[in-house]
Amino acid sequence: MKSQRWYRWDRSNLVLRVKVRPGSASDDIIDVTGDTLRVRLRAPPTNGKANQALLVMLAAAFSVPKRNVTIRHGHGSRIKTVVVAQPLTVPDALIAHIRLTNARSASKTYK
Repeated sequence: MKSQRWYRWDRSNLVLRVKVRPGSASDDIIDVTGDTLRVRLRAPPTNGKANQALLVMLAAAFSVPKRNVTIRHGHGSRIKTVVVAQPLTVPDALIAHIRLTNARSASKTYK
């Protein structure tokens, strides 16, 4: 079975698979683990507060208005599919992970 990547491009939109840890001490992108981008949020997981905090954080990270970031799947789950429409920048921390993911994909040999 093919593993799902934590990001993909859909035309000019970036689609991310995000695992959210609400109720944390800070708001930040932790790292990429397996097939998810892990994110910490201070907001509690009640009344959509963590979802709103995620949209605000990702909008700032990718230099887009909040309206350009939407949750496609997983509104009530910790694992979400998020779409960033036409990101203007990609955070430096994620660029290294994208390069590593691409290098691993290119080095695989298929029989």
